[in-house]
Amino acid sequence: MTMILFNPPKATTMPLPKAAAAYSLRWRSRLYSIAGLALLLGVVMVVASAVGSTHIPIGTIWGVLLSRLPFVDITPAWSAAVETIVVDIRLPRVLLAGLVGAALAVAGATYQGLFRNPLADPYLIGVAQGAALGAVVGFLLPWSVAGLIPVLAFSGGLLAVTAVYSIARVGKTLPVTTLILAGVALGAFLASITSYLMIISGDRLHGIIAWLMGRFSLSNWEQVWVIAAPCIIGVVVIWLHARPLNVMQLDEEQAQQLGINVERVKLILLVAATLITAAAVSFVGTIGFVGIIIPHAVRLIWGPDHRFLLPLTTLAGASFLILADTAARTVLAPTEIPVGVITAFLGAPFFLYLLRQKKVAVF
Repeated sequence: MTMILFNPPKATTMPLPKAAAAYSLRWRSRLYSIAGLALLLGVVMVVASAVGSTHIPIGTIWGVLLSRLPFVDITPAWSAAVETIVVDIRLPRVLLAGLVGAALAVAGATYQGLFRNPLADPYLIGVAQGAALGAVVGFLLPWSVAGLIPVLAFSGGLLAVTAVYSIARVGKTLPVTTLILAGVALGAFLASITSYLMIISGDRLHGIIAWLMGRFSLSNWEQVWVIAAPCIIGVVVIWLHARPLNVMQLDEEQAQQLGINVERVKLILLVAATLITAAAVSFVGTIGFVGIIIPHAVRLIWGPDHRFLLPLTTLAGASFLILADTAARTVLAPTEIPVGVITAFLGAPFFLYLLRQKKVAVF
């Protein structure tokens, strides 16, 4: 039998002025961390735009970007081909990777906090399986319509989560355990259908596998604008519910007693996290590991307070996936590695290293 000893905190462990100073210091350090990660994200975006089969100096990247700003007059010292590479090929790809990385990381942090489960990820309640089935159906249709596969993938993800929610809901409450079990069961059912369709897909199997493993090779500005709206709205909604999410880490009954409408908050967070996950996978496929690694790493380094965890996770997730995609298109160039392979290869050792260094519970 394991005995757990609990030592209640002393009433006066620290004088009030010192406690206030320590609290203020923690706030400042975390705000500095947010600013530092935002700066790092900017640097990563510029470097990723410079790296590729055609190396472009970082100074040229800045010049091209600044020349696109209103009221900025810069005489181009670069060719039209270089500007096309930066503006029409690399920049939308970098922005799309950043949006997807931020969305998956924030969705993972939200599910982990909402379910109080460190193994929760953005695909826990059927989003990935529903999106995959929708995309495979799009690949197998006898006609080709521009944008059909992303629409079907987005719709499949949302419909799958809607079905899970309807199954798990009991009256006006939503038991978390029932929700997870329903998600796992429906996800397995949808995955079996997807596997069967892949077996009979014939010569279209290669495109299906490439989508399922994640890719940014077809990125363009239209995809960026389509994904940006739901991702930004969903992330902001989740940020605004950081304080209720902190309270709900104690216990749902205690949160209810403290004035939190637990069921409404759960519904809002589920809808927002599902929306940004479905939007993220609709164009680029199901990219694993980001939604587990990044929230865990941020939580281990900066703590579990969602008021800071969510913004830090957003920035870290965007930077991580941009770097992963840059590695995917450069390591074996001109052959491109599926980005899902890179996220697992880079993320797993880093995550294990953090766990080894910290050796503390993250929940």
